[in-house]
Amino acid sequence: MWTLALAPVPAAAQALGAPPPPAPPRFAHDVAAFGVGDLASAPGACPVIFVGSSSIRLWSSLAVDMAPMPVLNRGFGGAEIEDVNRWFDQLLTPYRPRAIVFYAGENDLDAGKAPDRIVADFQAFLDLKTQRLGATPVFFTSLKPSLLRFPQFAAQSEVNARIRAIADDRTDLVYLDVVQPMLQDGRPKPLFLGDGLHMGPEGYALWRATIGAALLADHIDALPCDQPTPDMARSAGRTGPG
Repeated sequence: MWTLALAPVPAAAQALGAPPPPAPPRFAHDVAAFGVGDLASAPGACPVIFVGSSSIRLWSSLAVDMAPMPVLNRGFGGAEIEDVNRWFDQLLTPYRPRAIVFYAGENDLDAGKAPDRIVADFQAFLDLKTQRLGATPVFFTSLKPSLLRFPQFAAQSEVNARIRAIADDRTDLVYLDVVQPMLQDGRPKPLFLGDGLHMGPEGYALWRATIGAALLADHIDALPCDQPTPDMARSAGRTGPG
């Protein structure tokens, strides 16, 4: 089952000083909610999965923007790359995506992680992808410049450059540059909501143009559909991280 439930601690056990039940893994409830949504409306076969942090989660027009290509939004707010890795077998594996559009790493920097760690975590993501999904192409969307986090722009640029170099050596990884379209005179364009971090419609219009063009250029819509087996489909119901 997708739903997560924590059994209450009996009062007698509490009185004896028994430890409280363990907290669910980070983002467990967010991931369980995806499963509940799947039960209400089953995703189409072999979608392009957009996975990552709130810049993906808040893309409310994603299905319309990418139509007629089938897409599935698997963004969850505050996600770091290690969170995507932890839940890989719930977010990605069962759906047999024809491609993955990835956006994460920005929150990692903001949490104090060094570029070395972020690049290593993304390499771990690629390793999982190869193990679970073979040659499925990954489109890495560069860490975006924002008003709120522009002081981190140099570190973002280092991460972007290093992942771009990885893409140069792999046939299953495409680097997508959203940085240049979002800058004007070296500063972020006014594309953001009041928090200075999350994008408004103008920002997503730029992403739609960049990402959509890349998917079409690689003929992702024409890739054969690798239907999930019943065992793979059932694995989507696992509540624990893989």
